[in-house]
Amino acid sequence: MTIRAFILIETAVGNGHQVVAALRQIKGISSADLVTGPYDVVAIVEARDLNALGAMVLRQIQSSPGVVRTLTCLITPI
Repeated sequence: MTIRAFILIETAVGNGHQVVAALRQIKGISSADLVTGPYDVVAIVEARDLNALGAMVLRQIQSSPGVVRTLTCLITPI
């Protein structure tokens, strides 16, 4: 079963476009867009399980230059 999540991302000032461009290159990220509000970018990600999702967030998203903070919101199928 595939796990999907919204990743809310706060970026360093002026780095939103750079972060979006980098995220769009990561396998498993189906979209990444600039938004307004307390977060700067929202990405939709897919992974094979929770462990793979956690690894993607830690190793690929949070380590991207310009990313300050993330909040992961799992999508629950109904």
